[in-house]
Amino acid sequence: MTIKHLSICFGMLFFLLQSTFAQSEDERKNRAVYNRIEFLINTQQADSIYSLAAPSFQQAISREDFISTSEKLFSLGKIQNSELDKFSKGTALYRVSFASTELGLALAIDSTMMFTGLMFQPIEPKQGPKKEAVISQVETKNPLDFFVDSLARSYAEQQNAQSLAIAVIHKNKLNSFFYGETAKGNNTLPDGNTLYEIGSVTKTFTASLLADLVNKGTISLDDTITKFLPDSVAMNPALQKITFKTLANHTSGLPRLADYIDKNPKFNQADPYAVYDRKALFSFLKHVKPAREPEEEFEYSNIGYGLLGELISIISKKPYMQLMKEQLLTPLEMTNTSDKIDPKNKNIAKPYNKNGEEVAYWHFQALTSTGGLKSSLNDLLRYTIAQLTFPETDIQRAMHLTKQFTYFIPPNTDIGLAWRMNMLDDQIYFHHTGATGGFNAFVGFVPDEKAVVIMLANSELSVGELGKKLLEKVLTTK
Repeated sequence: MTIKHLSICFGMLFFLLQSTFAQSEDERKNRAVYNRIEFLINTQQADSIYSLAAPSFQQAISREDFISTSEKLFSLGKIQNSELDKFSKGTALYRVSFASTELGLALAIDSTMMFTGLMFQPIEPKQGPKKEAVISQVETKNPLDFFVDSLARSYAEQQNAQSLAIAVIHKNKLNSFFYGETAKGNNTLPDGNTLYEIGSVTKTFTASLLADLVNKGTISLDDTITKFLPDSVAMNPALQKITFKTLANHTSGLPRLADYIDKNPKFNQADPYAVYDRKALFSFLKHVKPAREPEEEFEYSNIGYGLLGELISIISKKPYMQLMKEQLLTPLEMTNTSDKIDPKNKNIAKPYNKNGEEVAYWHFQALTSTGGLKSSLNDLLRYTIAQLTFPETDIQRAMHLTKQFTYFIPPNTDIGLAWRMNMLDDQIYFHHTGATGGFNAFVGFVPDEKAVVIMLANSELSVGELGKKLLEKVLTTK
């Protein structure tokens, strides 16, 4: 997700924070202000946050601009954890963890405990102690292979990393790299058929099903979704302008998640989507009031893609996964890919959080289409190779449509239908990340170069930035 690059600047330039001191009175005061801001972020009270700003800050940025910018921050969900990373010259840097990303929050306050500077910014992942040794299966034949191995080990040697599976296609040659253990202590490397949860990479599969309906003339990308919703839901005027395209490129105005997804008595934070069904989704949509009009701004929405999957199912008159198997998985011979865990399959990586603790697999109902698929390196190779092929079959033509430009995301990213697009040396590369409570995934490819990079890990530690770095290295390696 590009969210890691989200930088919301509310004020002045900050000093470079290099020193860590014992807790002082200034630190305690800063933390007290931070605690108030955290509460107001979690309750989405932008106006109240602004009221905590010093006059100098308020002169630099208007209340309206502050509130508008805050909406981007609120789309990340609630702050789940925070810790002081550095403190210097009255400015604190907090490491702030949201559900799907971690950001730095630099906070400066004055003697009246009003903030004079507030800035969210990308922050390097916290590096724990390195492992003494990581088992691996690697064959290095050229400088690119050595680069991949070096990059991969920087990830796999982190204390709380588990296994890592990588596939690279460059100059029509495939090389695979395997590191670590599929379960802590089992001394078993992953292989090409080891299953991982791929999280939001699922969205690119959902987009292909949508594109197939468009290519067959069943719907248009510009059709309003209310034509296909139950009357009780379609009556909400806030949904009237939402189209299939705005759902598929995250410009519908719908939030990242429903604001009461955790209110079900059976809700389990460790498996957050397991009880969220179509009834709950439609109940939310009956009363939702998006913060902005469709196509006004990019706002990543899991709810939007969950709705898209349900609409595809309604229009096709088939369950989402049945359609997925018929239209995409079977034609591409992706026999390992599913939304379910087969208990008889022993080649499944176990999930671990960023602290190295085993956590639950994620289960889905209405939101399967947003992040519910489990897949393997070999299956994702079949998927990406099909993305590189001249479109001849229905599914290849559908994939081709998902890669067409639909919206620009500042500062330098385009989006098609799910796929993000960036340019390097006049070459366009496509990519998407995925994350669940105990897995991370990256899938990227460069059609003109017939190049592919896939990274799968059974840890909450992100592989997204490594994936992009590797894909760009592949793109520039001659």
